[in-house]
Amino acid sequence: MIAPESDLFQMPIPCQSPDLDWRDTVIPVARRFDDPYFSLQGGLAETRHVFLAGNGLPERFRDGFAVAELGFGTGLNLLAVQAAWAATGRPGRLRYTSFEAFPLPAPAIARALSAFPVLAGTAAMLAAQWPVAPAGRIAIDLPGITAEILLGDARTRLPAWGGRADAWFLDGFSPAKNPELWGEALLAEVARHTAPGGTLATYTAAGHVRRALQAAGFAVTRAPGFGSKRHMTRGILDPT
Repeated sequence: MIAPESDLFQMPIPCQSPDLDWRDTVIPVARRFDDPYFSLQGGLAETRHVFLAGNGLPERFRDGFAVAELGFGTGLNLLAVQAAWAATGRPGRLRYTSFEAFPLPAPAIARALSAFPVLAGTAAMLAAQWPVAPAGRIAIDLPGITAEILLGDARTRLPAWGGRADAWFLDGFSPAKNPELWGEALLAEVARHTAPGGTLATYTAAGHVRRALQAAGFAVTRAPGFGSKRHMTRGILDPT
């Protein structure tokens, strides 16, 4: 029997902080996956190109708009969403839900986000609310956006989540190095937790990922990638 969602996400989930190397003193690289947390060519620019523009944002933002994400990492995507929403000047709040199996400690988050001075204010807010020993669920409150980070394996956490997203950021490590976040069953759950007509975007254009998204019900297209990546993937869920 599965515990109710409200109970499940409060259960202590043992979480292991990742072992890191650092490039240029501020770019964390996960040793487990041998992959950087954001682009060496400009992390914020990559987020804006892939995840915001890839989902038609901020044009689609409205009060109550829900973003969901696989792979919280440093929180850069969250802060980019907050900045984009604030820049619209519209009233209301967004909702942001992220799934993360290996949460970074607050000092590592602060160190990584120091690469983006334009986000310094909200980066400090994020680091101040980040628990010393993350377990289960982390709640983050930023101006205009309410976020929750659900800790543990997304393959079990996402099926138990009761929400649906208007836009998905698929931001796990490379499919070749982190296949758990790109399997058919999990991407089918992404579709099940997407509002009709909802969208997704990801930096990868791997064929097996695109086929799995199509099988889950997304109309998938390739788009120009960021930096040295030729292509990325966008998708929209069939509203029927």
